[in-house]
Amino acid sequence: MPKKERPSSPQIAKLRQQIDSIDDGIALLLNDRARQVLAIGDVKRDADLPIYAPDRERAILERLARDNRGPLSNEAIRRLFERVIDESRSLERIYREGSGSQPKQERGS
Repeated sequence: MPKKERPSSPQIAKLRQQIDSIDDGIALLLNDRARQVLAIGDVKRDADLPIYAPDRERAILERLARDNRGPLSNEAIRRLFERVIDESRSLERIYREGSGSQPKQERGS
């Protein structure tokens, strides 16, 4: 059986650079999402609505699974977004229990 050619270090470095760029974009988008969560939290607080909205969370997960084109499985997408939603709820709870003002943007945000 012929030996498979191994990718060169420059090939791996270039791919990793692309992954780093994607990761940076994901972090920016997650922080944009968090700012929207905090804005919704203001509305919920003023209307005396609960933080936890199970129907909305279920709808998000169903939409993401329906629109998923892979290669991540629907189960993987569900697990990832359950974590995103959990962190969003936590942020909203901390914000509501804290000062009531949205956290300041950090440098470079």
